[in-house]
Amino acid sequence: MNQSQKTMKMVMAGVLTAVILVLAFVPGLGYIPLGIINATIIHVPVIIGAILLGPKYGAYFGLVFGLTSLFKNTTSPNLTSFVFSPFYSVGEFSGNFSSLIICLVPRILIGVVAYYVFTLMMSMFQKLAAGKGKHVAQVVSLAVAGVAGSLTNTLLVMNMIYLFFGSEYAAATGKAYDTLYGAILAIIVGSGVPEAIVAGVLTCLITKVLFQVVRVNGIRK
Repeated sequence: MNQSQKTMKMVMAGVLTAVILVLAFVPGLGYIPLGIINATIIHVPVIIGAILLGPKYGAYFGLVFGLTSLFKNTTSPNLTSFVFSPFYSVGEFSGNFSSLIICLVPRILIGVVAYYVFTLMMSMFQKLAAGKGKHVAQVVSLAVAGVAGSLTNTLLVMNMIYLFFGSEYAAATGKAYDTLYGAILAIIVGSGVPEAIVAGVLTCLITKVLFQVVRVNGIRK
């Protein structure tokens, strides 16, 4: 990769970082309050960036996403922000090091998973992609990668909450502990699945256009 290609890659990384920050800090754009938890679309530029620029950039974009979540849950907390921020407590419930794991690790893995799912799908469709079916193969691979990246976030976050803060989360949300996982499954289905569908659609639509940019500049073959 020559210097101009490296420069273009850094420019794209900067633009996507800015998009993540705008979504995170402009009210009502990236975080959608749902009472006890926030729905989000910030994982979409993380997924797109990973597919375009590679898994290392995907991990970086995910880290930026996670840090915005840490900041938001510390400075503009809701009822359960202690599970995302070690610097926030509500009543008897306090965040700790596990909060950092929940806040950062799933977000870092979003782009990594999306990149490898896309790569795997395209290799599975290799024969189809080499002929007239290239467009179909790419569309399907992008959509599946978007869904996979989004579900990586939702499934890891919600299951880590249950693992690390089960009793505290149940008490904070007024639920019985023995019915908590059912409530978590309801959040996964009611919020996580629609998020994943939206991520799949947006990833496909936006990345198809951006592929032309990265190919023209030799960033991705």
